[in-house]
Amino acid sequence: QVQLVESGGGLVPAGGPLNPSCSFSGPTSSMAYMYWYRKFLGKGRELVAEIRRSVGQVDYAASVKGRFTISEDNAKHTVYLQMNNLKPGDTAVYYCSAGGIGADYWGQGTQVTVSS
Repeated sequence: QVQLVESGGGLVPAGGPLNPSCSFSGPTSSMAYMYWYRKFLGKGRELVAEIRRSVGQVDYAASVKGRFTISEDNAKHTVYLQMNNLKPGDTAVYYCSAGGIGADYWGQGTQVTVSS
């Protein structure tokens, strides 16, 4: 049973950093990819970043490339999303997810609010 628990969201001024994390547990075979999505109020989810765990290959949405970094500490069973130079438009609920090619499992989400 895959379990994902996000933490580390919060309120930050524009231009500031935040580094939410996602603790995961369960069979590794079910978590070949780890993802960070975000959901804006009243809109659908947007894929922000992904990591292919076996080779460390990463990819980002154009809107965050150069500002966000996804990484994994396998020993701690944790995936991070380092977010720098945050903008008010980054305000959303951020979700960690895992699966094969596509998200099969989801965390509960963590709110990130960027003040102007």
